[in-house]
Amino acid sequence: MAEVIDGKNVAADVVAKVKALTADLAAKGKGQPGLAVVIVGEDPASQVYVASKSRTAKECGFHSVQHTLPAQTTQADLLKLIGTLNADPAIHGILVQLPLPAQIDAGTVIQAIAPEKDVDGFHFVNVGKLGTGELDTAFVPCTPAGSMLLIERVRGKDLSGLSAVVVGRSNIVGKPMANLLLAANCTVTIAHSRTKDLPALARTADILVAAVGRPEMVRGDWVKPGATVIDVGINRIPAPEKGEGKTRLVGDVAYAEAEKVAGAITPVPGGVGPMTIAMLMANTVVSAYLAAGLDRPSF
Repeated sequence: MAEVIDGKNVAADVVAKVKALTADLAAKGKGQPGLAVVIVGEDPASQVYVASKSRTAKECGFHSVQHTLPAQTTQADLLKLIGTLNADPAIHGILVQLPLPAQIDAGTVIQAIAPEKDVDGFHFVNVGKLGTGELDTAFVPCTPAGSMLLIERVRGKDLSGLSAVVVGRSNIVGKPMANLLLAANCTVTIAHSRTKDLPALARTADILVAAVGRPEMVRGDWVKPGATVIDVGINRIPAPEKGEGKTRLVGDVAYAEAEKVAGAITPVPGGVGPMTIAMLMANTVVSAYLAAGLDRPSF
């Protein structure tokens, strides 16, 4: 039976450190970290995420601001708001909740955020820094950054010589995850829907990261015995056993099969999910420290 990697516990450790750093910042007379969250429209899932982010920011002692804009907001108006937030010294992190309505180009909006306030890590400046190994000055996207902390809990920081396979090539998870693993001296393969004999490739991985958005795609016999399995997927599937119309959450990995083979594995829910918001808080407090001319804290 695999070790279950408890993302809730690790996330709680990260948040505790963020709170301590926030208090230290105040003690130095440098104010408090500021996080602005912008949401456009009424998407229910986005509303839940944004509420959770704002609540955690307040818990951490941040100056937390939420801008809720109507669905018909123009791109020009949204860019004007971002410009205002870029210029506001009380704001250290700007997060625009995706997806955006059809009339707004998400790429244009993300690139309008000042790189030093891009706590999501999506601006080309931060993407480029991560891609070239400049981790000391980059903001790394929150989900891969959190996944990396979970891997380090099991394997340590130096992953030299280990084979890593990342299933999924998205700009939000797959590619940055691969770059983080490369920076930790893994031998990294990025696999995707066009990869030939994906099960055989997955079986070579000491560290297997699944981020494809397909429920339970990675089966138990894809997992190398003793491997560390990080399941980034969050998928809702029918659960008739709970009653008519009921659903349950599963990952991209068939957990019941994989946990019999893996050395360590993240559950869904309770694995990578809690880490995402924790790392958003970490990036925001880092931004505040840098803005105050202080050394960058590490997590």
